[in-house]
Amino acid sequence: MARARNNGGQTTAQRLASLIKSCRDIMRKDKGLNGELDRLPQLTWMLFLKFLDDLEREDETRAVLAGDEHAEIIPAGYRWRDWAAQADGITGDELLRFVAADEYERPDGSRAPGLLATLRDLPTAADADRRAVVRRVFRGVANRMQNGYLMREVLNKLDSISFTSQDEVHTLSAIYEGMLREMRDAAGDSGEFYTPRPLVAVMVALTDPQLGETVLDPAAGTGGFLVEAFEHLKKQSKQEQNASSSRRRLSSATSRSRCRSAR
Repeated sequence: MARARNNGGQTTAQRLASLIKSCRDIMRKDKGLNGELDRLPQLTWMLFLKFLDDLEREDETRAVLAGDEHAEIIPAGYRWRDWAAQADGITGDELLRFVAADEYERPDGSRAPGLLATLRDLPTAADADRRAVVRRVFRGVANRMQNGYLMREVLNKLDSISFTSQDEVHTLSAIYEGMLREMRDAAGDSGEFYTPRPLVAVMVALTDPQLGETVLDPAAGTGGFLVEAFEHLKKQSKQEQNASSSRRRLSSATSRSRCRSAR
């Protein structure tokens, strides 16, 4: 897959690999994180919130263009853009309290639930609701960082990732899977089994799921099989669109030919 280059001359893969390495180096300085088994989950929930905010921004834009109302996933004040995106935003002990406390004191003196407490208790309309997904994701999440200044450094670096760029998403996915392999090796026999992506691609190609069918991966860990199945089905969707377009052009040409013959 081709990698776009940024202004610094680095490929996307090089830039993101360097960024994630910097984050991990910063997190190594935090006394609350003991090895990759602590660092990776910490990094994961932060990346998840950045991804969610990028997704919500896109949804908001589509809603505005369509003249529809947008139902927010994360309430204002708790979105990534509200507390993590400002390089000079809250930091130190104030940041730790906002993230981890069941209740924290706002600058105006009022009290409100902390970030993780809010995410665990999002009101939902149905199990399939995106808020229900967020609730399940954060049900077992805890902040393990003890230094809010180091956390701020990590947040500032993660904010430069764009989850609206497919190139960055695919590259970050590969980097994340590499980190999972490291965590598996660090965990020894207690680590999860990892299926290499080329093997996943072969298995999906052989299974050959079709549009309209249901795909199930009951042992989904990172979702690699589901992602590969989605990409497989997406190609079929494009082929179907191209075929439909060709049929329409053929039908139009046939109609014009019949009109000329009638004249």
